Order: sequence, then structure tokens, then C-alpha cells
Amino acid sequence: MVITKKKAPHNPLAEYIERLQKGEALLPDSPENVLEVVGILKSYGVVLDAYSKNLNYIAEHQFLIFFPFFKYFNGEVSFQKLLRHWWHDRINFEYAEYCMKGMMWHGGGGLDTYLDTNEFKERAQAVIAAKFQNNPFIPGINQLFPDFLTEHLRVSAYYTGLGQFWRVMADIFLSLSDLYDQGKIKSIPEVVEHIKAGLVANASNPITYAVKIRGKVYEIIPKSVGLTFLADTAIPYVEAVFFRGTPFHGTVSYNAQGYQIPPDQTRFQYGALYADPLPIGGAGIPPTLLMQDMRHYLPEYLHEIYRRSLRGEDDLLVQICISFQKSMFCVTTATILGLMPYPLDTKDPDEAKGNRVYLEKWMSRLETSRLLDVNK
Repeated sequence: MVITKKKAPHNPLAEYIERLQKGEALLPDSPENVLEVVGILKSYGVVLDAYSKNLNYIAEHQFLIFFPFFKYFNGEVSFQKLLRHWWHDRINFEYAEYCMKGMMWHGGGGLDTYLDTNEFKERAQAVIAAKFQNNPFIPGINQLFPDFLTEHLRVSAYYTGLGQFWRVMADIFLSLSDLYDQGKIKSIPEVVEHIKAGLVANASNPITYAVKIRGKVYEIIPKSVGLTFLADTAIPYVEAVFFRGTPFHGTVSYNAQGYQIPPDQTRFQYGALYADPLPIGGAGIPPTLLMQDMRHYLPEYLHEIYRRSLRGEDDLLVQICISFQKSMFCVTTATILGLMPYPLDTKDPDEAKGNRVYLEKWMSRLETSRLLDVNK
């Protein structure tokens, strides 16, 4: 009898598993990559700061308002600001809502679970009753459609959940830029370590949500629920926005008979790590809004590199998108290393094997991503 040894399956991203096992990043370390990643995260941090403030404002002050015409104004409405809004001389908060809706649709984490509990429904009904106590029409509508207003508050909960998540990320990215300017960040592994340290330091931050009606505070997500930054907002965000995403209009057919969109949303691969940068700027491509926002806050040292490129300013949004994808692979590296089941330098063979299996699962998901492209 001939005994054959079963070969381990070939992993096309085995090189990157080795990198991660050594504590390195998915993006190669070079001065150019460091400059590009830090510069784009500086711009992204400024934009996230604005997104975060607006999402939290909408959750706390625009809840249960059916036609929130001024939700992007953060409570500062003026004719001059209205003109700038119509002229689109503003931050594109629509992109923040796009990410929020993506998170809500894909679900996952404790926030998604809590919003289907009886406790949330009871708290929501208390808020609804207080909000419309002087309006006899709306309570009648609420009886005819019992989940209508509750669903409004579920959406508001996602507004604040993403707003609180981005608040932390904005601070991490802006402090990263400050350290780079001071000469304290000089390599991609140091960039990854800074992001990972920020994620770990804020991992247990409570995610809460309360609104005030006629001077009385109503808790919709109390601290006692136990929702936290990392498990209940960060990980679902990475899953929904980095990996799954949503198919962009005009790039694939939404016709069910076309079979261009997987019927199972867990098989979606339309996230930031997979998206082709070339369509950026076209109609129906939501990240165009983000790239347009970031172009206004580019550090001069990064903007100058874009100007010296082959096409100069003509494909600026595409160049920004490519840099942004590089930075998101750094954030993904920080997430992967931060969630490792065992210490990276473990000497236990079983633990080392567990880490290897863990990394192989991540790499299997990244096989069709743009990981190889950003490493060219």
C-alpha cells in the first residue's frame, strides 16, 4: 500500500500571512507609502470629524422628524449657509449616511442584536409617546403601523453608533498626522501600531444613546446594555464597509435575472478593499463624495505628489482613492493583528497553529481584493 501525504492547499496570499506573522503590514514599508498613507489619513481624519459631529447631531436632534430639511446644518441655519449648501460648497454628509445604511443593512454585532430586543422596543415607545404627546394624528398612525416609528429610532441608533465610532477614528488619524509631523512616525509598521493601539485603548468605550424631550432625558441605548466601541461598532463597520459594501449603480446590473449580484449578502465583495478606483468620479459611485471631501483637506506634501503625477490634477479623485485604499489596508492590518486569538510571538505550537488558521481565513477573504494592486 502506498501512503501519500496530503499537501496543504496553496494559498495565493501566503506571502502576506508570513508578513503578518512577523508583525509586518499588508502594505510594504517605504517612505513613499508612509507619506501617502499618513497624508491621506490626515485628510480623512478632518472629514471624519465633520461626519461624526453631523451623525451625532442628527441622532440627538433630528430623531422622529419625517422631513429633516436642515439635518446637515448641525443646528446653524442661515440663508448664506443655505446658498452654500445648494451650491454644494460643503461637506458631502450623504456619504456618511451611505455608510450608516450599509452598516444597518448588513447588521452584525451587539447593536444590531439589541435593536431587535423587547427592551429597545419599550424604550422606543416611551420616546415616541413623549415626542408626540400633543399630536393626536401620529399616535394613530403608530397604531396602524406599529413598527414604523420604532424603525425610525433604529436608524437613529445607527446614526449615533457610526458617529461615535468615527469620533474615535478621527482622533486616531489626526494624532497620527501630528506624530508624523514631529518625526515620531517613520514606517508603515509604526502607522499600523499607532492605529492598533488606538483601537485597543478605546475597545471598551461604551456606546450609548439618549435624547432630550421637553427637558427630560430618555435613554434609548443605556450603558447597562453593554455595547462597546470595538465589538459593536468597529468590527461591524469593517465587515460592512471594508468587505461587503453595496454594488454601485451603473457598474453592475440590479436585474435579478442578470445574476450579477450575489443573492447572499454575506458573499458581497463591494467594500473599500475591493473597489476599482477608476470609476471614481462617475455617477452612482458613492465614494466619489468622500474623495471630493478629502481633496479639500489634503496636506500640501501629498497634494504636490499628485500634481507631479502623469495626469496631474486631471485624475485627482482616482489618485486619492488609490491612496485611501492603501491606508485602509493599514487599518485592516491593525484590525487583524488586534484581534489575533493568541500573542503574535507565542512559542506554543497549538497557539501558533491557531494564529495561522486565523490569518488564513482573513487572507482567503482578501484573495479578490486590491491587495496585490497596492503592493505593485
